[in-house]
Amino acid sequence: MTVASQLEVRRLTRKRFSALRVGLFGSTINTIVTLVTLALLAWLVPPFFRWAFLEATWSGAQTACAARDGACWAFVIAKLRFMFLAFYPQELQWRPIAVILILVSLLSASALPRLWRKELLLAWPLAVAACWLLLTGGFGLSPVSSNQWGGLPVTLFVWAVCFAAATPIAILLALARRSRLGGLRTFSIAYIEVMRGTPMVAILYVAMLILPMALPGAHFDKMIRAMIMITLFWAAYIAEVVRAGLQAIPSGQEEAATALGIGYWRTMQLVILPQALRLVIPGMVNLAIGFLLATSLLAVIGIFDLLNAARASATDPNWLGFYNEAYLVVALVYFVMCFGASRYSLWLERRLRADTRL
Repeated sequence: MTVASQLEVRRLTRKRFSALRVGLFGSTINTIVTLVTLALLAWLVPPFFRWAFLEATWSGAQTACAARDGACWAFVIAKLRFMFLAFYPQELQWRPIAVILILVSLLSASALPRLWRKELLLAWPLAVAACWLLLTGGFGLSPVSSNQWGGLPVTLFVWAVCFAAATPIAILLALARRSRLGGLRTFSIAYIEVMRGTPMVAILYVAMLILPMALPGAHFDKMIRAMIMITLFWAAYIAEVVRAGLQAIPSGQEEAATALGIGYWRTMQLVILPQALRLVIPGMVNLAIGFLLATSLLAVIGIFDLLNAARASATDPNWLGFYNEAYLVVALVYFVMCFGASRYSLWLERRLRADTRL
């Protein structure tokens, strides 16, 4: 490393320490908040550390855990497979594991701007179809009822598929709400406001009770019904975020495109939507995180997501009542996914901002 590089590293380090000092102790309020936070940590961390590590039980049965006051990580080790895969037949659990790997790979590829091509759009329906066939059983695989699905595969599958399907619907709704056609605009406003004013629990009950009566000749699996209604529900929320981005774009850009003879849809595709979607990245990520956490509501229609599978694991008579440990494991998984999404949002904003300057 050259002398100039070393000096630059030192300068950046001093700058970061200075910013940290100002943030923690730069004013009276900041200092009070910092001291109160440190006091709370000093009060909470030592008891938690004793419970989670020093007095914890790492192996043995429930009787070994009952003999100590700390956490029972032996329960987590014994029930970890159930927490993540729920009631799926044990001899076939390679299939939900494969679903997790497919979805994680697809989401990772979708997060890289250099892979945003037509091939990626084609990969999404193929991957979703492959996941569905793996879970249900297809191409000679043993059939498994959706009543036996659960855990992390269900959480990821419902979240990724419904959010991906809701986004293009939301874009159309946002454009319709700004349309000059009165009937189309009224329909979009009514749809968005009705959906946003309805609890998600009610939407799930509609999927289970009303939808079969509305379509008496069609026999849809309850998972399909739930995912259809969740997609339509989430689309209303995403549409408002997209509309905010559209309103932030100066009207002169659309007028200039029209003056150049560019049609409405090409203007939206090439000029307006790329800028609007870039502006609403934080809002989209915030919604995605909220929707991920909302998948726990699937329990009201008998679908065991990650949270509810963990809760059910603590009702095993052989390991009864270890809810704290189960919830901590689930909280850690959710934190990793949500924190990763928030950091990715910051990285993508910087990346797109740099590409815009170029």
